[in-house]
Amino acid sequence: MALFTYKAVDPRGKTALGQIEALNVIDLEMRLKRMGLDLVTGAPTRRGSTLLRKGSIGRKDLINFCFHLEQLTSAGVPLIESLADLRDSTENVRFRDVISGVIESIQGGASLSQALSDYPDVFSGVFSSLIRAGEATGRLGEVLKSLTETIKWEDELAAQTKKLIMYPAFVGSIVLLVTFFLMIYLVPQMVGFIRNMGQEVPIQTRILILVSQFFVNFWWAIIAAPILLYGAVRAAAAANPVIRYQVDRFKLEMPLIGDILRKIILSRFAGTFALMYASGITILDAIRSSEETAGNTVVQEGLRMAGQQIADGKSVTNAFQDVGMFPPLVIRMLRVGETTGALDNALLNVSYFYNREVRDAIGRIQVMIEPALTVFLGAILGWVMLSVLGPVYDVISKVKL
Repeated sequence: MALFTYKAVDPRGKTALGQIEALNVIDLEMRLKRMGLDLVTGAPTRRGSTLLRKGSIGRKDLINFCFHLEQLTSAGVPLIESLADLRDSTENVRFRDVISGVIESIQGGASLSQALSDYPDVFSGVFSSLIRAGEATGRLGEVLKSLTETIKWEDELAAQTKKLIMYPAFVGSIVLLVTFFLMIYLVPQMVGFIRNMGQEVPIQTRILILVSQFFVNFWWAIIAAPILLYGAVRAAAAANPVIRYQVDRFKLEMPLIGDILRKIILSRFAGTFALMYASGITILDAIRSSEETAGNTVVQEGLRMAGQQIADGKSVTNAFQDVGMFPPLVIRMLRVGETTGALDNALLNVSYFYNREVRDAIGRIQVMIEPALTVFLGAILGWVMLSVLGPVYDVISKVKL
């Protein structure tokens, strides 16, 4: 099916704009008729431009989707009516069109999981697999409830990750702005005064003048270099799997940040794995489906190796221990969970353990960053003052003599 952009009117004459899946214009008109709309104009559109034109679908929309669908289905409301209520209540136009497409697919004979899998840019493979497991086991309500909690937790985890990146970036930007002000404006104002004193310029002052001249002449290069380097690395990583692997390895080995990123990735994996295992999905399928949540090729390779060892007959505990990504405490949790048959609870404990470690680590880094940047800025100011006031003090001392 193609994605159509349409303009329609409702029975009250109000114009409605949106997008929906359809086979052709006639099918589009029939689908809109079932939605109580009369087609005015409609044409196929490219999928790649949909999100740019309509806005993205965030975790908040998915949380509302899972929560309301779980509440309505648990109350005995038929699935089609539940989805129709969700479609009419959501404020995100793009998501409203997606739900309309899901309703049309279900009315055409597809299951909920099959309808959701038609929108992989909105509902991930893990999401669709969990819904499929819930439908097969008759525990759709429980799966939706678990998905609600998991997406909320992922949203909190994403907020922590953003907090980890944004705070140093904000404080660092202020330090860079102050440095640019000193080197491009303040120091050049003082250079003429220092040179007119007729004194021999000390080495630290000459270095400061050279650095200031470099900033004045090549300020554009200083600003553009990090941006170009970042873009080049991203493009190379996207084009070459070997480079991407090395970049992902570098991320995990960065001082302070790397350890936190590793814990965030493993926490997300453990939470997703626990949810899929508890929903009745086999261990191997859960590992394969959870690999995509890692977002890091190094971790994905480790999980793939663990899955292969489990497929060859090793226990879950021994497989993850051989991979070497989990600390001994987590391995003990997995061993207890595997022995007692409560592996999902053990994995949830692993997720909780890493989540707590991430919170503590982010808190410690934030406490360290501000004093470190303050010391850095103080060192620059001290260097400038020493380089400028040193020659002045020497002149004053000679005048007194």
